[in-house]
Amino acid sequence: MIYLWSLFVILFDQLSKIIVLDKCVEHETMEIFPLFNLFLTFNRGVSFSLLTSDSAYAPMLLSAFTLVVAGLLIYWIQKEKNKMAKVGLALILGGALGNVIDRIRFGAVVDFLDFYLGEYHWPAFNIADSAICIGVAILLLSSFKKGEKK
Repeated sequence: MIYLWSLFVILFDQLSKIIVLDKCVEHETMEIFPLFNLFLTFNRGVSFSLLTSDSAYAPMLLSAFTLVVAGLLIYWIQKEKNKMAKVGLALILGGALGNVIDRIRFGAVVDFLDFYLGEYHWPAFNIADSAICIGVAILLLSSFKKGEKK
């Protein structure tokens, strides 16, 4: 049942990307409301476009690495006793797999959520990235659970 969290993230992430790819034009801003736009971009690197590469091998290498990490996350979920930690790990797994699907389909990750304040824009991201961040936060919070021995 814990993997339903991962499946939900993957489905919600991919559905949101299908809609954005249909409605948005790359690098054009679609204003939604103050402080938030849709801004379609393709991230060929990792978080915040670090390690960006136009190499044909980069998406395959990043996908392979992410799939190895996904395998390790599945192993961790199976061994983990803390239910809250399992949810966090499942969110991270779903986000990682959502972005791998993009790399396989497009050779890059589809990013489109653009939050800003004045002239400052946070780097564009997507639902999968959000799930990864929320999963990490849940995992950190679960590590502070009272009565648990390290």
